[in-house]
Amino acid sequence: MQKISPFLWFDSQAEEAAKFYVAVFGNSRILKTVRYGTAGPGPAGSVMTVVFELNGVQFTALNGGPLHRFSEAISFVVNCQSQAEVDTVWEKLSAGGQPDRCGWVKDRYGLSWQVVPSVLPVLLGDPDAAKAQRTMAAMLKMSKLDIAALEKAHAGP
Repeated sequence: MQKISPFLWFDSQAEEAAKFYVAVFGNSRILKTVRYGTAGPGPAGSVMTVVFELNGVQFTALNGGPLHRFSEAISFVVNCQSQAEVDTVWEKLSAGGQPDRCGWVKDRYGLSWQVVPSVLPVLLGDPDAAKAQRTMAAMLKMSKLDIAALEKAHAGP
């Protein structure tokens, strides 16, 4: 068990969301589902929590009711090794969700993700400030990130 793990508050879609996330990411699985008993506060027999693992990282999803909503102040970064991986993850997470700028996407449950090619921090951290700034300028115009376009901007004229 991880010492620290994300705990996600859903209205009533914890199980549905956990199954969705497990389907999006490889090496993922549902670990445990706990149901409310007669003491509540949810209806007896309904899902209270779902513990699941995404590529080795453990999460817990709670059906806690409509009291709290996700915001962009918390997001999960998905480091992708290729454009094909960026495309696949982006397509799955944005289905029924809301794509945003610079690789950000809000999924159908309102949770924010950053779908980022692993080369991006290298390009943005280039000691040549002009290359880094060209990369940043290109990224700011994108929704889903395009590795070839970022690398072209980095290389310059």
